[in-house]
Amino acid sequence: MLRRPLVWLLLLLPFTSQATSEQDDWTLERCVDYALSHNISIQQSVLNERLAALTYKQSRLSLLPNLNLNTGYGISYGRSIDPTSNQFVDGHYSFSSLGGQADVLLFGWFQKRNQIAKNDLAHQAAQSDLDQLKDDVSLNVATGFLRALLAREQIGVAEQQVDLSLRQLKQTQSFADAGRVPQLNVAQLSAQVANDSASLIGALADYQSAILDLKALLNLDFETPFSITPPQIDPTSLFTLTDFAPADVFEEAKKHFGSVRGAGLRVKSAKKGYAAAKGGLWPQLSLSAQAGSNYASTIKDYGTPYVDGTMTIGYVDLGSVINQPGLPKLPVTAPNYAVPELGTMSWNKQMENNFRHTYSLNLTVPVFNGWASEANVRQNKINVEAQELAKTNVEIKLRQDVYKAVNDARSSLQKYQAAHRAAQAAQEAYSYAEQRYDLGLSSTVDYLTTKNNQFKAESSLISAKYDLIFRLKVIDYYLGRTLKL
Repeated sequence: MLRRPLVWLLLLLPFTSQATSEQDDWTLERCVDYALSHNISIQQSVLNERLAALTYKQSRLSLLPNLNLNTGYGISYGRSIDPTSNQFVDGHYSFSSLGGQADVLLFGWFQKRNQIAKNDLAHQAAQSDLDQLKDDVSLNVATGFLRALLAREQIGVAEQQVDLSLRQLKQTQSFADAGRVPQLNVAQLSAQVANDSASLIGALADYQSAILDLKALLNLDFETPFSITPPQIDPTSLFTLTDFAPADVFEEAKKHFGSVRGAGLRVKSAKKGYAAAKGGLWPQLSLSAQAGSNYASTIKDYGTPYVDGTMTIGYVDLGSVINQPGLPKLPVTAPNYAVPELGTMSWNKQMENNFRHTYSLNLTVPVFNGWASEANVRQNKINVEAQELAKTNVEIKLRQDVYKAVNDARSSLQKYQAAHRAAQAAQEAYSYAEQRYDLGLSSTVDYLTTKNNQFKAESSLISAKYDLIFRLKVIDYYLGRTLKL
């Protein structure tokens, strides 16, 4: 009759061997530290914070002048205007240009400064979101860790029940062989062993599921050896919960909660954005400077002129000068200068000869742009109101969560105390039932009923203990304390 329980025990071997093969022990503190470095949601929030930081940096650099350089090269065919000499040219030629332009805003009603302040506050809000997410992930890790601890202790309770059932079955089998009890008692206890074994299998499965969920939260490879280190918790140290006042917990949470701080910063950021948008309705004063030069293959370099003989440029009538008609006219000569053609003027020389620069003071007055500026102002004003409502909503939700957390913790304490008393009573009742059953003074059904009640009471006590621990960790979360056991 003992073969069937042994079959159940063989079914447990894969689970127990898997549990004992895990050698790498993890504490709650280690789990939290690992999650803060590897959790995917935190990594995404880090990227958002970096983007906000880049936006803030770029807006600060926008105070510097804008500087642009431009250059170009082209070939023209047919009749066109030479961009260097502004003369009509037939045929084809090549040309190039080089220039630069700088612009700086002298006064724009502090539009850029308000935009910088807006982006700075938005960056701080992103940092607050990251801090809040880290706290949330820490709490989620603590929740998963406590769930795994609960499942682990339930395994211990289930193993004790299997061990007790096996010992009781062995004793009942010896009584049945001696004729002291009917064979029905053996069958009933065999069924109890099977039920207890099934409960153990379920507890092992719950533990493995809790470990897998915890690994997923940590972003840890599922094949990594992993086992949790159960802390030494004194239940009597949990009875100081009545010292927490919800209003005090809420005020403390407001001081460090990233969601509250981030909501406040977004309100300030929206107000700066509203001020920047209003600056766009007013004139803008700016300074511009330009410089550039041109080159064209049509510009020739003729070099230095030289004397190439003489040429007659006129005659002098001496007779009329001295009033003696009939005298011959004297020719007047001049040197004949020739200009050598050396080819196209070099690029460097043309750039030097054609260099130009201009400066201008510009006043831009917005008159009409399709109501875009006015709409932008109103949109930013609405955004301010929306962020103020969001801030109020965050504070209301935080207050509700804090009051609920304190109330749940107090209720959990009462449940734990009741479960503790129930477990003590169930254990005492089971001790009496076991003695009466061994003496043949009670039936197997009565004994199994008492035993199952003791098992349920023990499981309920463990659940109540870890529920209370979790509620206390939630209070620590709102108080800004380090989550540890």
